[in-house]
Amino acid sequence: MCGTPAGRASQLQSPAVEIVSLGYRTDIALLERGGSSVEHHGDHVVVRSPNNPTFWWGNFLLVADDAAARDADRCLERFADAFPAARHVAIGFDGTRGQASDLAAYVDAGLTVEESAVMTARSVHPPPRPNTDATYRQLTSDDDWAQSVELRVACNEDGLEPVRYREFAVDRTATSRELSDAGHGGWFGAFLDDRLVSQMGLVAASPGLARFQSVETHPDVRGRGLAGTLVHHVSRYGFGELGAQTLVMVADPAYLAIRVYRSVGFAVSETQLGVQRRPPEDTPGRPR
Repeated sequence: MCGTPAGRASQLQSPAVEIVSLGYRTDIALLERGGSSVEHHGDHVVVRSPNNPTFWWGNFLLVADDAAARDADRCLERFADAFPAARHVAIGFDGTRGQASDLAAYVDAGLTVEESAVMTARSVHPPPRPNTDATYRQLTSDDDWAQSVELRVACNEDGLEPVRYREFAVDRTATSRELSDAGHGGWFGAFLDDRLVSQMGLVAASPGLARFQSVETHPDVRGRGLAGTLVHHVSRYGFGELGAQTLVMVADPAYLAIRVYRSVGFAVSETQLGVQRRPPEDTPGRPR
């Protein structure tokens, strides 16, 4: 799978790679809607986001989750050929039932395995304890979107370098606003006294399919039912205005929020695997 370095491949793109992972398929569809380029090379896909070069998973390689993908040296060489100036590494594996233990060679090479739960719902119901204190609505004004950036920055809890993370947040929010303004989906928030405290987006990925984006709640107000109530609110928009039949959400299987999504009707349908290496300045715990 990772035998021929991308830099030596033909200038002509190969036929489109059929992506089997619902998580990566919707990831790439939304990135493409937001202006990213998607290059198909027969046995792998290269995704580039020139509008947000610091977004690791907007600039990544997707390869089939097969035995050849275990050849870490060759896949890392392919990434380096595709992204010679990148200070990060991000490689996704296109499968639905992979196991993190299969990627030990990448761990030995200094990368971190990213395992996510792909959750889907064809209907939703209110959470068991909905929050009625907040106002739930779509982001529309300049102030709404400015608050969206600040909320995203407040949710940087992995110790990522703050200046670069703010740059990422500004670029990512600009893309979100463009998608919303173009009618591809919407970004919604929970507001307490006009303060944005929880947010998420929902974008149409293909006919009948919509994908949640950037589910974030301010650390000071978690555990109050805001995210679950907002997910339910936004899901109804997806089934109604977007005409979706299936909603997709990707979550950290070890994170408590996964119970929130289950509480409104989502269930795990796939496992999504990837590996990444952060730039040195983005190492968690680095002094700021």
